[in-house]
Amino acid sequence: MWLPALFLIIGLFLGLLTDITVPEEYSNYLSIAVLAALDTLFGGIRAHLDQTFDEKVFISGFFFNIALAAFLAFFGVQLGIDLYLAAVFAFGVRLFQNIAIIRRRLIENHKKSKQIEK
Repeated sequence: MWLPALFLIIGLFLGLLTDITVPEEYSNYLSIAVLAALDTLFGGIRAHLDQTFDEKVFISGFFFNIALAAFLAFFGVQLGIDLYLAAVFAFGVRLFQNIAIIRRRLIENHKKSKQIEK
């Protein structure tokens, strides 16, 4: 269950150790890709806690979310509209919802384990 979170932490640590800079014209694409990846990660953790996790749904959702977000950003640039903000808003809302549900599930599981110990 915590393997994706472990690799996220390792990836963030390795990313902070490197001196890679992203050109400004690609920063919108990268920010959306990171949000889509985080949304998928926390959605996978939530599905695992709900015991509904499916690897195919997780992998396909990961790539589909990133592709859709990148397309929205690209299409918005072509139209001269900050369309990437729609993806940022959508992924941000889902991210916070998933984190809230994960927190609730962990608290419920902790309460159940305390009751079993008594």
